Parts: sequence; structure tokens; C-alpha cells
Amino acid sequence: MPFQIVIDTSVLVAAARSRSGASFELLRLFGVGDTRWQWNISSAMLMEYEAVLKREQHRQGRDLSEVDRMLDDVAARANRHAIFFLIRPYLTDPDDEFILELALASASHYIVTHNRDDFRDAGRFGVRVVSPGEFLRIIQ
Repeated sequence: MPFQIVIDTSVLVAAARSRSGASFELLRLFGVGDTRWQWNISSAMLMEYEAVLKREQHRQGRDLSEVDRMLDDVAARANRHAIFFLIRPYLTDPDDEFILELALASASHYIVTHNRDDFRDAGRFGVRVVSPGEFLRIIQ
């Protein structure tokens, strides 16, 4: 059974900035159809991905259509979930609440992020918070 994960936007930004790190490798694995894990998304998550990634692409002077193509692929192949419940307020950063809610709704094993401190209380719900590098080591 594949691991269920939610990927925080910080991982996508890191992948957009460097093709040599664990964040980019995680996205590369998704692109080639790695079956050891499945990406879980919601409408709110996709909207955040789009806003943040397009801002990053614009800042770097890159073509915004790259973001559209990548997000179209994610939307087509990731597991989509509607969020019908709220546990708020629970985390210290209210902007991250929907990520924890998605992890719970999707029965995800992991939240993959570079901002581990923002999700330090997720463990109370049985969700582990790991960096992209840690997750790559887990699936190997």
C-alpha cells in the first residue's frame, strides 16, 4: 500500500528554485509515476500552489505557463479530497490549518514540508511531519 502524503507549498517553491535538491527529486518521482506514494490535494491546496508558484516564477522571470502545466498534471493524477470539517484553531499559523485538515481527510501518513515547526502538533493526529529528504529516505 502506497504512503499517502500532503506536500506543503514550501517544497514546490524549493523545487522551482533548484533542480538538485530533495524537493525537486520528489516532484521528479511524481512525474515518472512512482507508486510508493500518492499525493493528496484539495481545491484550497491547488489554489495556494498556483498563487505561490506563479509569484515565484514571475520573480524569476520565467514563463508562467510552466506552472499551469505542472498543476494540470498534479490535478489530473493526485488524489483529490473535499474538506468537510474544520479542526481550527489548532496550529500556530492559521494559514496552515487547511493543510492539516487535508492530511486528516485523506488519511495521509505524512505532511512533507520545509516548515516542520509550523506543524509540530500534527503528530497528535497520527500524521508525521517530515522534510523532503526524510521522506525520500523513508521510501527507499
